[in-house]
Amino acid sequence: MKRIHDITVTIDAVTPIYRGDPGVELNSFKSIAAGSSANVSQISLGVHTATHVDAPNHFIDGAKRVHELDPRKLIGPCRVVEVPSDVLAIEPEYVGNIDGVERVIFKTRNSSFWSTPELGFRTDFSYLTPDTAKLLVDHGIVLVGIDYLSIEKSGSPGHPVHITLLEKEVIILEGVDLRGVPPGDYEICCAPLKYDGGNGDGSPARTFLIANAPES
Repeated sequence: MKRIHDITVTIDAVTPIYRGDPGVELNSFKSIAAGSSANVSQISLGVHTATHVDAPNHFIDGAKRVHELDPRKLIGPCRVVEVPSDVLAIEPEYVGNIDGVERVIFKTRNSSFWSTPELGFRTDFSYLTPDTAKLLVDHGIVLVGIDYLSIEKSGSPGHPVHITLLEKEVIILEGVDLRGVPPGDYEICCAPLKYDGGNGDGSPARTFLIANAPES
């Protein structure tokens, strides 16, 4: 049986939120204990909470929205590339040979941040540089992910990394948890919510990596 890694960050009361985004509210709307016939919960959160995808409309007004994303980009072979723990700016030299690769997720020091979510949002996360984003586009990558809440340096003027990827309709996957995932090749299954409304700029996404080799 192949090993399945759930790389989705749990959404709860202490989930770090990108600065300025809506917070998380989880409530019991109806409960059997209070006399209702069923338990019904209610959740309110921003669409870029925890593990999520960015749709092109996130930074390019009028571009594709999350319900219009090509599902073929969300499922298929994926390479996890590990970056040294002392690296903040992920330059092209850290990408390695990605000939024939269609999806890439970067494992960095960021994954350790998920061990202490109560510390809140951090701005000292590792990120892609614009040159790396261009390299990925030039290699035909259709999905690129990272293990924190943004793929781009905090406060980056003009958001060039996002723009470079999204204008080519590369799906950005942010906020994955790779603490238990070795680098290597996997199958990814990423399932954002399909909704039509608001700006359609992104969605939380339950995401799995499936090992190519059976568990020993």
